[in-house]
Amino acid sequence: MGLRLPTIHWHPVTRQRWARFRGLRRGWWSFWILLGAYGISLFSEWIANDKPLWVRFAGRNYFPVVKFVPEDVFAGNGRQTRPDYRALAAADVFAPGSGNWMLWPPIPYGPLESLPPESIELPATATVTATPEPRVASADVDVSGNIVRAAGDAEYFRLNTGEIPVWDLPEEVRAGLAARFADRAAGAVDARASGPEAQTAWVSLSPYEPRGAPPARVRLTFREDLAAGQTKKAVVDEQNPVYPAGFPVPGTPGWTFATVKEQVRYPFRPVAGHPLGIDSSGRDVAARMLYALRTSLTFGMLLVLATMALGTAAGAVQGFYGGRVDLLGQRFIEIWESLPFIYVLILLGSVYGQSFGLLLGVYAVFNWIGISYYVRAEFLRLRKLPFVEAARVIGLPGRKIIFRHILPNALVPLVTFFPFLLVGAIGAMAALDYLGFGLPPPTPSWGELLAQAQEFPHAWWLVLYPALALFATMLAGVFVGESLRAAFDPRPYGKLE
Repeated sequence: MGLRLPTIHWHPVTRQRWARFRGLRRGWWSFWILLGAYGISLFSEWIANDKPLWVRFAGRNYFPVVKFVPEDVFAGNGRQTRPDYRALAAADVFAPGSGNWMLWPPIPYGPLESLPPESIELPATATVTATPEPRVASADVDVSGNIVRAAGDAEYFRLNTGEIPVWDLPEEVRAGLAARFADRAAGAVDARASGPEAQTAWVSLSPYEPRGAPPARVRLTFREDLAAGQTKKAVVDEQNPVYPAGFPVPGTPGWTFATVKEQVRYPFRPVAGHPLGIDSSGRDVAARMLYALRTSLTFGMLLVLATMALGTAAGAVQGFYGGRVDLLGQRFIEIWESLPFIYVLILLGSVYGQSFGLLLGVYAVFNWIGISYYVRAEFLRLRKLPFVEAARVIGLPGRKIIFRHILPNALVPLVTFFPFLLVGAIGAMAALDYLGFGLPPPTPSWGELLAQAQEFPHAWWLVLYPALALFATMLAGVFVGESLRAAFDPRPYGKLE
């Protein structure tokens, strides 16, 4: 006889609820998106890793992702340490035509791998900035306003010796001239003046201190008024620079040139090979985002399961037995709820060190109280119904009545609250990591990337991608929760006959 698998017979009401949930497309597709994303994240080592998936060397096959391979196998140096696969791939033994090769994952970077700046490939371009040099001229004028001597770009400003300047000098310049010719103290002046044909320039006077005798002449300085936008920029190839039309070639008189080539300084913007950028420690953000997805969803589901187990146990005992058990249980919950969770977490973290297990355990023993209220209320409602009374009459023990008769009928709050609790757990973990009280560094985490973004405000990619991942994950969880709540709610589908 062949092995026969047990057949699961679902209750008709359960099948109706499942069918209603499938009909709510937003929640149905969100459920599969979350499930698919988590399934993909479980294979993170095969998608993003600094170890190759498959190594063919000396006629043999090695799979470093699955099994550790010492350096001695490839180098024959007797070292049993982990090899540097990147340096190994560039060695002569893996040169083309040698018969040895490596197959790398789609993202050939690990979440903890710090990349050297020289490994980042930047385009061979430079930014050239051309800034025009303003024309400057000086004019010495006498008390009558005639130009005694002119120097510099006098011709451009039409400053002719023996003539009165053709410029309409502003009132502050005229007042400054009058004070100087009267041998009175005067401060520096810098004002815009108008000339012929709508020409403008800045006219300056240097500070003046009384000398006991008025000066015979005073020097005015004219400086070209450069319009905004005259500075020009061009991105050109370093080896063969080709400048756009209208851009002054370096060396053109009257222009100042500055050439800037982009340097790799972490955190660094998205570039080829690193589509989501690089964080402050030189680690690929795409790899860390993928591993952080697995960490967040695993933490969230384990926390919710632990929370539901503790809350269901406490609520079931209180609701089933009632009386003093319920009264003492409620007083204990009130005392336990008043304990400061964050302080307990900080204290235990400082004593035992931050870890995934510690964070999960501490959060679970403080997060079950809300579920216990709902389960207690369901048990208080169900324990007086006829099917429970019948179970008591036939002499079934309390544990069987709780687990086989009441609990299956009290699962509706647990099922409908599961997605919302999952969303809350993911958000809480991100918040704790952001504050530095969550997982120990350098564990990949969305909250840790957001904390880096606060330290480096210019690194927009450290804000955008983790925030989008958090938003999408939590939004999908909310959609699933709303759909489950609608599918399990009997009121819209009930009929009064």
